[in-house]
Amino acid sequence: MAKWTTADIPDQTGRVAVITGANTGLGYETALALADHGAHVVLAVRNLDKGKDAAARITAHSPHADVALQELDLTSLESIRAAAEQLRSAHDRIDLLINNAGVMWTPKSTTKDGFELQFGTNHLGHFAFTGLLLDRLLPVAGSRVVTVSSMGHRIRADIHFDDLQWERGYSRVGAYGQSKLANLLFTYELQRRLAPHGTTIAAAAHPGGSRTELVRNLPAPVLRFASALMPLFQGPDMGALPTLRAATDPGVLGGQYYGPDGFAEQRGYPKLVASSEKSHDVATQRRLWAVSEELTGVAYPVD
Repeated sequence: MAKWTTADIPDQTGRVAVITGANTGLGYETALALADHGAHVVLAVRNLDKGKDAAARITAHSPHADVALQELDLTSLESIRAAAEQLRSAHDRIDLLINNAGVMWTPKSTTKDGFELQFGTNHLGHFAFTGLLLDRLLPVAGSRVVTVSSMGHRIRADIHFDDLQWERGYSRVGAYGQSKLANLLFTYELQRRLAPHGTTIAAAAHPGGSRTELVRNLPAPVLRFASALMPLFQGPDMGALPTLRAATDPGVLGGQYYGPDGFAEQRGYPKLVASSEKSHDVATQRRLWAVSEELTGVAYPVD
């Protein structure tokens, strides 16, 4: 079977793609590929200066690229609401929402709203952002919400409903695992709610082992070890392929999960992969959804 690459991306002319964390790494490569294939790409980024640099690099690579910036701080519900309102004003339709931004293994910290930083950024921020934009996707046949998870959803990962914010003790690895498991639980529950509408699907992807800035928060001894292994990891251009396939391949179905096809899903070309048994627990999906609506104050226009 042929390996799926950016050459397989269909023409995206006329489509609007909003990508969080698109100024660097996987998000940048995703934005570059979509813009190169004709999409109007919105870089939803926290740092506008870095966003401007990313937009300039994209247009330098593809002079015809249609790129816009949107300020978005996923650690702030106020910023998320403001960004969603600005995007709703600017766009009657959104074809692709790619929830890519994230943090990994951060020291114990909280978002501006008091959520544990990894859970608040990686899951709750994207949960709120998606819910506030969903009515711009629902009328659009073939629209998609793609959320980037991680192999970390299998590592010390559970949803700690009795202590979601890790107030009784903190594990960098455990908190990251919880947030990445939450990404998948969210995707599968969202797909169940979208299915009756027949227009929008939710899918997920993971990049395997990729050289990105996520490693900057690793503890110093771990960072030294990880840095020594970096040459073995694939570049962000390859790491972005599972996301791009989930976002553009006409054969993708709602609720599917894509990752690399190499050994242990660490590198390679994108293929359909399986997620953990925990991620498919329907009761956990529904409970997390209800808690997420309560914590963010965002109610979805789908049941």
